[in-house]
Amino acid sequence: MNRVRIKFCGITRVEDAAMACALGVDAIGLVLTRRSSRCIAPALAREIRRALPPFVAAVALFMDDEPGFIADAVATVQPDVLQFHGRETLDECLRYEVPYLKAIAMDGGDPVRELHEHAAAIGFLFDAHAPGSPGGGGRAFDWRRVPRDSHFPLILAGGLTCDNVGSAIRAVRPYAVDVSSGIESAPGIKDAEKMRRFVEEVERAGSDER
Repeated sequence: MNRVRIKFCGITRVEDAAMACALGVDAIGLVLTRRSSRCIAPALAREIRRALPPFVAAVALFMDDEPGFIADAVATVQPDVLQFHGRETLDECLRYEVPYLKAIAMDGGDPVRELHEHAAAIGFLFDAHAPGSPGGGGRAFDWRRVPRDSHFPLILAGGLTCDNVGSAIRAVRPYAVDVSSGIESAPGIKDAEKMRRFVEEVERAGSDER
């Protein structure tokens, strides 16, 4: 098993991004959909994105937003990857000519259907929220529901914390884990100690699997 990658999502401050990078996180999530409590303006997202060192990916998150808004935000931020959390079609995800991840809502969603409909995605993020609802609510789902026969990179999200991420990795063996509320002291404000402990637990679980 390769090393489990880590994405810290819902970053709203440059200093939190700097701490994440110092801990060795692989990707930073910038929430641009206005439906989220962790939404930041494209100008701030650009500032955070420009502060990232080489080989740390900037991921811009959208959810059923207007195409014009997304296009403008992509031009401003210049993210490495897009992440779509809504009911976006394949064509809608591809129109911006940036590699994309598709989030799959596990609370009433149909993961198998979305895997087939978004075959052009570079990976799939499985989250606990219901279709049409934003993530970041701190709820977990039954990890046994994650499809195991997909050749796509699987990213596990939803209610992950320092206390359960090790068990999640051992149960699912994902390509990566994605955390937001589980490393916060308040919505959008990351906690340095929780960030550090989360990375340590991911690395410990990954070592156990090798």
